[in-house]
Amino acid sequence: MTAPVAVALDTADLETAIAWAAASGPSVSAVKVGLELFLRHGQDAVVKCREASGGRDVFLDLKLHDIPHTVAGAARAVAELAPTYLTVHASGGVAMVRAAVEGLPTTKVAGVTVLTSLSAEQLAGIGFADAPRDAVRRLAVLAVEGGARALVCSPLEVAYVRAEVGPDITLITPGVRPTGGATGDQSRVATPEQALADGADLLVVGRPITGAPDVAVAAAELAAMLR
Repeated sequence: MTAPVAVALDTADLETAIAWAAASGPSVSAVKVGLELFLRHGQDAVVKCREASGGRDVFLDLKLHDIPHTVAGAARAVAELAPTYLTVHASGGVAMVRAAVEGLPTTKVAGVTVLTSLSAEQLAGIGFADAPRDAVRRLAVLAVEGGARALVCSPLEVAYVRAEVGPDITLITPGVRPTGGATGDQSRVATPEQALADGADLLVVGRPITGAPDVAVAAAELAAMLR
């Protein structure tokens, strides 16, 4: 039985990503292909990592953010890959989110609220006057209005987002770290157990798995802990 974890294949080296996908595949429910891997290897990265993982869901983390016409075209451009999730920035607005949904109707478009690397001070620096929790909640509502069926938020806000959007929206939380784990470049973090208890459906985990001496063991131990 797999755990509700998307392993983040954050590398530009395709062979490394394939090895990580193969090692973690028996324990996780999804593989995340992000900008670094996709921009270097394109659709080949999705196809090969999905295959190596044993056919796990694909979380295509491109964080699209452009005018609606361009985002619709970008969504259609990856349609043949049939990703389970495709990320767009909720801050692009309702029309942009809706364009992605209409361009890729069989995929769960996931609205990214506020990046987990941003602290309250950094948010203020880019013009967000409200607290992270309020900014996340506001952007979550906007994305759902645009048709998003999933949302990406930090584990610190997931309970508030769940209360706002109800039980039918898939909540995806990066920024989860096992107790005692290094936070890296994440500012708003919590443990995997806490994120799930607060209402998360899918946890994005990268370095605690892929940076371990044995990727397969790390993935299996995390899965066992969450089960």
